[in-house]
Amino acid sequence: MAGLTIGDLAQRTGLAVSAIRFYETHGIVAPVRNAGGHRRYGRHDLRRLSFVMAAQQMGFPLAEIAAHLAPLPAHKAPSKADWTRISKTFRKDIDARITALTDLREKLDGCIGCGCLSLTDCALYNPDDIQGATGAGPRSLKQFTG
Repeated sequence: MAGLTIGDLAQRTGLAVSAIRFYETHGIVAPVRNAGGHRRYGRHDLRRLSFVMAAQQMGFPLAEIAAHLAPLPAHKAPSKADWTRISKTFRKDIDARITALTDLREKLDGCIGCGCLSLTDCALYNPDDIQGATGAGPRSLKQFTG
C-alpha cells in the first residue's frame, strides 16, 4: 500500500507529528492503516492540513475548521466542486470576521482616546450603560483580557 508516512506528512507540512495526530483526533485527516498497522496518509491530506494551518492563522477555531472540512471525501482528493462548496460557506465566516474587525477598529480609536473606565458611554463595550445596572467594575473589559 502506498501513501505518505506521518513523518513524510510532517516534513511536507512543517507540522509536528504530534500535531498531525491531534488533527486526526478531530477528524481533519483520516489515515488508513497498512498491514503492519502504520498510518498512511494520502496526498490530499497535504491540502487539508494546509487549509487548517491557514485558517488557524486567521484565528478560526479548530472545531469550526473541522466542520467546514467534514463534507469532503475522507480518502481521496476533493474535486473542484467540493472546494468551491467549502469556499462559499467559509467565505461567509470570513466576511463576518472582516465586518466585526472593521467595526472594532473604527470604535477602538474612540475608546483609546477616551480613557474612561466607567464605561457609561462606551458604544463598544457598554451601549446605553447596560452594565451599570449589574454592579460596579469593568466587567465587560474582563471578558477580553481573560
